[in-house]
Amino acid sequence: MSQLLILLILLAYFMILLGISYVTGKRATNQTFFAANKSAPWYLVAFGMVGTSLSGVTFVSVPGTVRDAGFTYFQVVVGYFIGYFVVAFVLLPLYYRLNLTSIYTYLQGRLGMVSYKTGALFFIISRTLGATLRLYIVVNVLQVYVVDKMTFSLGGESFTIPFAVTAFAIMLMILLYTYKGGVKTIVWTDTLQTFFMLLALVVCVVYILQDLNYSFASSMNAMSDAGYLKIFETNPSDKKFFLKQIIGGAFITISMTGLDQEMMQKNISVKTLGDSQKNMITFSFILVLVNFVFLTLGGLLYLYASSKGANLSGDTLFPTIALDYLPPVVGIIFIIGLISALFPSADGAITALTASFCIDILGMQRDEKKSEEEKVRLRKRVHLIFAGVFILFVFLFKWLNNGSIINVLLDIANYTYGPLLGLFAFGILTKRSVNDRLTPIVCILAPLITYSLTLIPPHHLGGYRFGSELLLINGGLTFLGLRWGGIEYLGRFFVSK
Repeated sequence: MSQLLILLILLAYFMILLGISYVTGKRATNQTFFAANKSAPWYLVAFGMVGTSLSGVTFVSVPGTVRDAGFTYFQVVVGYFIGYFVVAFVLLPLYYRLNLTSIYTYLQGRLGMVSYKTGALFFIISRTLGATLRLYIVVNVLQVYVVDKMTFSLGGESFTIPFAVTAFAIMLMILLYTYKGGVKTIVWTDTLQTFFMLLALVVCVVYILQDLNYSFASSMNAMSDAGYLKIFETNPSDKKFFLKQIIGGAFITISMTGLDQEMMQKNISVKTLGDSQKNMITFSFILVLVNFVFLTLGGLLYLYASSKGANLSGDTLFPTIALDYLPPVVGIIFIIGLISALFPSADGAITALTASFCIDILGMQRDEKKSEEEKVRLRKRVHLIFAGVFILFVFLFKWLNNGSIINVLLDIANYTYGPLLGLFAFGILTKRSVNDRLTPIVCILAPLITYSLTLIPPHHLGGYRFGSELLLINGGLTFLGLRWGGIEYLGRFFVSK
C-alpha cells in the first residue's frame, strides 16, 4: 500500500468531516453546540452511538481477547443490553422532565451545589481518562502499522513522522470539525464513521471466511474445536463468572451511558422522550449484534493466523493480519474503519467535556452578566484547553502502555463511575438530604476502599477474584456513606479539627 494512497485516504476522509462540520455549524450557538437545538433525528443518534460506544477499543482489543478468554466478553454485553433498558425507562424520563442540558444539574436540585459539582468533576475525570485511552490505542495502531512504514526524504536524509506529530495532527482534525457545531455536527459525523467501521468489520469477516473456505456454521465449529467459543464462565470464584459479568455490565451501561454526559447529550438532543427511548432500544439491539460479530472476527483472525503460521495475539492481532496478510483493498478498508473508530473516541468526548465544564463548573447557563458572544468565546477557549489535555494524556498512555487496553478501560470505569452511580442512586431512590459540603469526602473514600479490596490475596477469599462487580461495590459504598450518616460523623471530625 503506497504512502500516497494512505495520505489521500486520510485527506479525503477529513475533508468529508470538515464539509459536514461546515454545513451543520452554520449559525451555531451554545445551545447548538451543547444539545443540537433539541432537533437531532433519533435514528441517526441511535446508529451513531454504536460507533461512539465501540470506538477503537472494541475495534482493536476485543478480537484479540478471544484466544485467552473465548467469547466471555459477551457476558458483559448481555449486561449492557439490560442496562440500556434501565437508561431508557428510568433515567431518560427524568432528564426530559427536568429539561436538562447537563444531566448533572439534577444533582444540584436534589442534593446540593457541592454534590452537583462533585458529580460533574467525577465525570470530567472519568471521561478524560477513558476517551484519551480510546484515542491513544487507535493513534498508536496508525503510528505502528501505517505512519512508521512511511519514509520521506529531505535534503538527502530519510525520516519518519514521530508519534507526537501524528497524535497532534489527529487531535487538530478533531478540534477543527467539532469547534463550531458540537453535538449537531457529531450526530452526523458519528453516523458516517459508524457506517465505515461496520463496513470494515463485515468485509474482514467475509474475506477470511472465504479464504479459509468456511461457512458461518463451519467457522463456529472450528472455533469451538479450538476452544474459542466459550461464552459463560460458571466458576463463581473466577473474575469472569457470568453473574458478575452480566450484573457488572448492566451497571457499567447505567453508569457509562445513563450517567455520562457524552452519551446522554446525544439522547437529549432528540426532540421528544419517546423518540429518545426508541433511539436507545434500537441502539441496544444493534450493539449486541455488532459485539458478537467482533468476537466472531476475533475467532476467525486466530484461525487465519494459525493457518498462516503466524503467532499473534492481543491488540496486535487485527491490525497485523489486516495490513500484512490480507489483500491491499481489504487493508485500505481496514484503515478507513480504523480512522472511523478513532474519531468517535474523541469528538463526542471533547464536546461533552466542554459542555460539562462550561455549564457545571463555570456556571455558564446561570451567568446573566455575560453576553451570548462572550459565552461562545469562553466555550471555545475551554474546547481548546481540553484538546491540549487530550494530547498530554495520549502521550502519557504511550509511555505507560504494556498490554491490552480493554481491561484497563473497564478498571477506570469501576473506580471513577462508582461515585456517580452512588450519587444518582441516592437521589432517585431516597428522599433524604445530605451534608452537601462533605459529599466529596464520601466520593473519594468509596473508590479507595473499593481498590483496597482488590489488594486482598485471592487465597484469603477462598479463591474469589473481583471483576466487574467492583463498580457496584463502589457505587454501593458511596450510597451507604450518604445514607447511613457516615458523612455526618466525618463532618463532626473535620469541624472539630
